[in-house]
This record gives sequence, C-alpha cells and structure tokens, in this order.
Amino acid sequence: MRISCRVWYQMQFMVFMMVAWVLSVTMVHAQDLGSFEQHVTEHRLKNGWTFLLVERPVTPVFSFITRVNVGSAQEGAGQTGLAHMFEHMAFKGTPRLGTKDYQAEQVALVALEKAYQAYQAEKLSRNADPEKVQSLFDLFKLRQKEASQYVIKNEFGDIIEREGGVALNAFTGADVTGYFYSLPANKVELFAYLESERFLEPVFREFYEERDVVMEERRLRTESQPFGRLLEQFVSTAFMAHPYHHPVIGYASDIQSYTMTDAKEFYQAQYVPSNMVTAIVGDIQTRQVIPLLEKYFGRIPAGSPPPPLRTVEPTSIAEKTVVLQDPSQPLYLEGYHKPAATHVDQPVYDAIDDILTNGRTSRLFRSLVRDKQIAVSVGAYGAYPGDKYPHIWLAYGVPGRGVSNQVVQEALREEFNKLKTENVSDEELARFRTRAKAGLLRSLNNNLGLAMHMTDYHMLFGDWRELFRYITRFDHVTKADIRRVAQAVFQPTNRIVGMIETVPPPSVGLPASASVGEGQS
Repeated sequence: MRISCRVWYQMQFMVFMMVAWVLSVTMVHAQDLGSFEQHVTEHRLKNGWTFLLVERPVTPVFSFITRVNVGSAQEGAGQTGLAHMFEHMAFKGTPRLGTKDYQAEQVALVALEKAYQAYQAEKLSRNADPEKVQSLFDLFKLRQKEASQYVIKNEFGDIIEREGGVALNAFTGADVTGYFYSLPANKVELFAYLESERFLEPVFREFYEERDVVMEERRLRTESQPFGRLLEQFVSTAFMAHPYHHPVIGYASDIQSYTMTDAKEFYQAQYVPSNMVTAIVGDIQTRQVIPLLEKYFGRIPAGSPPPPLRTVEPTSIAEKTVVLQDPSQPLYLEGYHKPAATHVDQPVYDAIDDILTNGRTSRLFRSLVRDKQIAVSVGAYGAYPGDKYPHIWLAYGVPGRGVSNQVVQEALREEFNKLKTENVSDEELARFRTRAKAGLLRSLNNNLGLAMHMTDYHMLFGDWRELFRYITRFDHVTKADIRRVAQAVFQPTNRIVGMIETVPPPSVGLPASASVGEGQS
C-alpha cells in the first residue's frame, strides 16, 4: 500500500508523541499516566466483555485485537489442540456469512457429525470390524461432500479485504488466543458486526477438512523439524503435572480424533464474554463506538466463567535430560523453572535475560560465539511455553563445527555461575534499562502494537495500566537482586536439559527380493 507524504509525516508525528508519553511515564510523574488515561476508555458490557478504547486520530485507520483467556493449558486429556482448532473455526463464518443456504447446510452438518461419530465409535471399539469401519468412513466422506456444497469459502476474510482491511490474522498459545486486523476509520460498525457475529454463533463448517490442515501443520512444524520434535519432548519432560506439557498444536492422535461436537463444547465453555478483552486503537470516537459495542457485542449471552486451573506444578526436585538422536546438526538447550510473569521479581528475570542473551554485546554471544568460537548461534526464550503460570526460562546454543554439546553446556553454565557469584557491571545494568524501555517504546509505535500490549497486561494483571507502571520497575532492579535470583534459579534440581546428538542417517537399502532396474518401464 502506497502511503502519501502527508500521512507518512502524520505517522512519524504520532510515533514521536507516543514516545514522549511513555518516556514521561518512566519519570514516574503520576499526572503523565493520567494524561494518557484521558485518551483511554475502559467499557465493560453487561455480559462481561471488556473493551479498551484508545483515541489516536492521526491516520484514518484503527486496529484491534481480541484476546481470549484460553490456550492449550485449558485443554483436557484427549483434546489437546482444541484451542488452536477453534482459532481456525473462527474464520469459517456464521449462519449469515460463508453459506449459500444455511437451513440446508445445517441439516447437512447434523448428518455429517452423526456419520463421523458412528465411524469413530466403530474405529475405536475393541472389536472393530474393518469392513464396517470402511463402510462408515465412506458414508462420512459422502456426508462431508454433501455439506461442502453449501460453503462460500473465505467469505469472512474476503469481506474484510474488500473493505480495506489488512493484517487479518490470529494466534494460539499456551495461555491465550488472539484475533486481530486493521480497518479504515469509517468501518467501525462493520468491525462490530463481523467480530461479534463470529463469536455469537460460529458455524463449524469444513471442520474435518480443517482438522486435516492442522494435522499437516503439525507434520511441517513439529514432526518434520528436529528442533520442533526436541521442544515437544523438552516441554513434556519439564512439566510433570501442569498442562503446560501439552503441545499447543496438539498430539497427533488427538488431532485425528477430536470431533465437531468436542470443538463446540470447548468453545461454549471457554468463549464467554467475561473471558475476553478487546482493545480498539486508532481514529475512533468513543462516544460513537460504545453504542455499536452495546448493539452488536451485547447480543452475546454472558455464560458461566470457566473454572480456574487447579493443577500447580510441583517444585522440581530432580534434573531432567532429553536427548534426541538425529542426522541434523547438534543443538543444546538448558531451561530453568521460574515464577509467573506477574511475580514481583519478573523485572529481575528480564535483566538476566537481557544481560545474557540480548544482541552481540550479551554475555553468551561474546563468550560462546565471539571469543571461544564454540557456537554459531545463541539465544533464549524468556517465557516458555507461556507466562501466566510458572514456566521455563530457556537458553540455547548451536555448536560450531566439530564442537560437542558438552562443550557448549560447560560454557553456558560458566556464565550462569558468574551471575550467581559476581555483580554485573554498571554498564550492563544501564544498557538493560535503556534497551528494555526502548523495546517497549518501539512496540507501541503503531495502533496494533499498543492494542496487543494493553490487552496482554490487562489479562495478566487485571489492569492495562500495569503496562506503563511496569516500565518504572526496571530502574529498581539492583545488582544484588540479580545475584539473589540467579542463585535461586540456576540450580541443578531446577534444570531441564535438551539436546540433539548428531548420528548418521539410517541406510536405505533395496528390499531383498528387488533387483536393480525392477519395475522400470
């Protein structure tokens, strides 16, 4: 999309203004947060859905994100991957979108689900009859074909694109699911209709076709990638009890077994308004938007809030190691259990992460890559697989040619031990504070970035204002804090190790009964 000079300068001015706002907050002047609050309205519908409205009339566009407080951690046994599966279903339309004849389609979908349930019941029975299984499968495929004739493919996305929408997308994680895009400012009512519509009455059309798409995603991202396979084994080993051990994509057998009925029940239990937060940021007028939110989103029944997660991961009492032997290049991971992102020490963990792994001046890069030249790459995941509950801080190193994982391991632990016994430098601490603030500022430079951060902090802390208060906490991190936290976390019993050990590929020979050239035409 071509941007006019006038619009470009307006965007630059808005960036400057946003930086000024946030920098002023870092000076801990209460009135500066108050001045930002003048542009924000928090509106909660009677059904419990919370909206954060931010007026930024710089360019005639707005962005939004709806963050749903559900991810793979909320899935039950045998249903891993359902949170991600519903993300796909949320784009399939409603009784009024995506169908040529909903009354006929509804009948076809009922028949389809009945056929699949019968097929699956026979397939999973202890004394399954292969001929009956095949017959029921054939009937299911017939019903699937009958239902597909009513589908208008991608109508939801096509409408948004036709009306000037961009960046239509969604994501699913261990903790949350998110939906977002941007639209011209004069399309606010279209947004309110489309977004409320797909959560008011989603239609699970093309469910089993889309389930196959998800299974292919798993093959590509996990089963075909050594790093993906290692991470799945790593996280399932790291968490003995907590559902963080579920892969977000789901286990293969679950993906291939869950049903349209399962997905509907999951949606009805989790997608209730009190479990959802939406931020709308851009060229909007709050007094005009709120009636539209009441009109469209107010249609959605309140429902019952889902119960909180009960399972708490026990304190780790043993070091755990996962070794994957594979023909790929070696890789070394080392992770440590840490508290949830809401913990008072989270800024200290941010400092440790930054000092160890942020950029070419970081300790791990300078030691392993630049000086010792034993690794070609180093990095970290600060919150794996999520951050709402206690999770894993994870560092990794890719050994150089001829270097073993054990050499990388020793170098990593040497740096971890230094944090436990020696103070970081004044320069490192100052650099962390500057980069942490600058990184947050960059993420707030656009409407969508601000919307994402506001909903993230509102869902984690119950108050979007924590986004701005959090910045000030960087200044209170001390050298003693870093030593204290490092001494607590970098302990063998708190550690999970994962590595890929390179082995030769398996030899592939011809079957004994075959000869060279056999079967060629």
